[in-house]
Amino acid sequence: MILRKYNSTDCEQLAELFYDTVHTVNAEDYTEEQLNVWATGQIDLEKWNASFEKNHTVIAVEEDKIVGFGDMDKTGYLDRLYVHKDYQRMGIASSICDELEKHFSSSFTTHASITARPFFEKRGYTVVKEQQVERGGILLTNFVMKKN
Repeated sequence: MILRKYNSTDCEQLAELFYDTVHTVNAEDYTEEQLNVWATGQIDLEKWNASFEKNHTVIAVEEDKIVGFGDMDKTGYLDRLYVHKDYQRMGIASSICDELEKHFSSSFTTHASITARPFFEKRGYTVVKEQQVERGGILLTNFVMKKN
């Protein structure tokens, strides 16, 4: 696996990876209704591309296939971290986080899903609060987490 910087030509593949991952990996912790409002399949690629270009974005590639991605803003907020459904538990998310965190010396925050919470706890993040986020009239539980 190699890690590289984001390129705008990656955006459509990242949107597909995001959708597939949410609808399979997160299905144990969220209802189908929740998954459908979280990952609708209707991403505004221009907005996503702009946010990836603004943030520090890392892409994980295995044999010319994108298998994961993550992005962090200048404040140390980890916005997105997703690994392809067929490449779970192979250290990809850890490698992406390591790469993102080494670029910032401040503390880090993220809004972790129920599914991702144990991963972040193993990395030293602690729960600041549990919250309900509304998407399309449906509530989703996630956790504001911080690492100093």
